[in-house]
Amino acid sequence: MHPTPRVAEDAGPAAAAAAAAAVAGAYGALRSGAIVVDRSDRSRWRFTGPRAAETLTGLVTNDVLALMPGEGLYAAALTPKGKIVADLRIFRDDDGLLADTGPAAAEGWRAMARKFVNPRVAPFAEVSERTSDTGVFGSRAAELLSRVFETDANAFHQLQPYSHVRARLRSSSEDVTVVRAAELGEVPGFDIIAPAQITDELRAGLGSIGAVAATRDLFDIARIEAGFPEWGVDMNEDTLPQEANFDDLGAISYSKGCYVGQETVARIHFRGHVNKMLRRVRFNADAVPPRGAALADEAGKSVGAITSAALSPRQGGVGIAMVRREVEAGATLIAQWGSEQTDVSVA
Repeated sequence: MHPTPRVAEDAGPAAAAAAAAAVAGAYGALRSGAIVVDRSDRSRWRFTGPRAAETLTGLVTNDVLALMPGEGLYAAALTPKGKIVADLRIFRDDDGLLADTGPAAAEGWRAMARKFVNPRVAPFAEVSERTSDTGVFGSRAAELLSRVFETDANAFHQLQPYSHVRARLRSSSEDVTVVRAAELGEVPGFDIIAPAQITDELRAGLGSIGAVAATRDLFDIARIEAGFPEWGVDMNEDTLPQEANFDDLGAISYSKGCYVGQETVARIHFRGHVNKMLRRVRFNADAVPPRGAALADEAGKSVGAITSAALSPRQGGVGIAMVRREVEAGATLIAQWGSEQTDVSVA
């Protein structure tokens, strides 16, 4: 993955400079104000019924049964061999549970839900078409939300990752769900999950008070800075949860009941370790390694590969890589692709 500004090859230097300036401007807003990102390509499912939480707990790595209304969590759905089918956010409210995942993982999760969830026990429906997801990220995100909703900024500030509140739009008295997002690490962020018909009104309201519209490319730069993995890019159905740092991300419970793929996850945790894991890396901004670029140590031994890379207006070359466990923090590796190479520093 290489989320630099998307400009047609024949657009010329002026268009390229304009695109770079747009990314830099949105990045500045992320650090000093707030950006708005369309995240509606995430797929959303609603689970209801008295056994909905029990059913989902049996499908994912985290303890859905422990959630109270207003709380949420991050989790993985796995193959029977313990590999990641999808990464999920799951939110509990008074009416049931809402689960969402990224676009690349949606089909795998859809198939798994249809296979394992009995709709007579835990009715479920995909609600992606009826809802939208508007991301608001930045140092002033909570403040701007308080000007759009009838909710004090402190209520948004106090939300823990994946927890959520119902909030009412000042302009139309419509209720939406505001979720504390975690993908950008220390950068405050929220997802507004709303009825699709009010999306334009919502985003126009945010823009009118200073939130800057940003592309997914800009969001990816910030995600990579934070080291947060994306399914289909940094992890897939060949990845174990511990390889994707799901322990550090709070996405695995070792005390709850059984779930699909649990045996492998538990065996790694209690008896062994993984041989590779995702790590943040830095590199010279003059040479951005593409996704899949091979990583070798100073002796020429293969030790991993780049999974995401980007040019950050603030940090320069940043990336995520799957690297062998024995590579120490601070080590310098060589990224190679085609006839090109660049030094990479491991965080």
